[in-house]
Amino acid sequence: MKKASGRESKVTDVSGTHLWLVMMKAYRTLQLLAARSIESSEMGLSDFAIMEMLLHKGPQPVNEIGRRIDLTSGAITTAVDRLESRGLVTREAHQTDRRARIVRLTAPGKGQALKVFAAHKMAMDLAASELSKTERATLIALLRKLGTSAAAQATAQHLED
Repeated sequence: MKKASGRESKVTDVSGTHLWLVMMKAYRTLQLLAARSIESSEMGLSDFAIMEMLLHKGPQPVNEIGRRIDLTSGAITTAVDRLESRGLVTREAHQTDRRARIVRLTAPGKGQALKVFAAHKMAMDLAASELSKTERATLIALLRKLGTSAAAQATAQHLED
């Protein structure tokens, strides 16, 4: 394929494999930047994920937090214990389920979560700064579509097994 200038243009690989490789490399880089941003706040990834969820979703049952941020029951208990010992969260009895415990940010916890999340947001916004708002919106929509499609295929394959 030739361009008008006479130089050869590279044929872009649009295969699913190439898409996966490009996404994997981008994810690794973003994950590294995110981890550095979070760790600079002297908070581990699981503690940050819990506090971010509580900040944006409000008080949550312990098991729901673990399910949503993909932590085992032992790991979520340890993380909540750690946050509770620092005075950042409290655990309360669930109003209707005596077996469940609700985790809630304390006032100092909310302040800490707002501060840490604001710094993290700035780091992630900087990482995405080469993309316009329109490009970001398009990328988000396309990734959601890809994720939904892949999830449907994974479910169908699981049912066949």
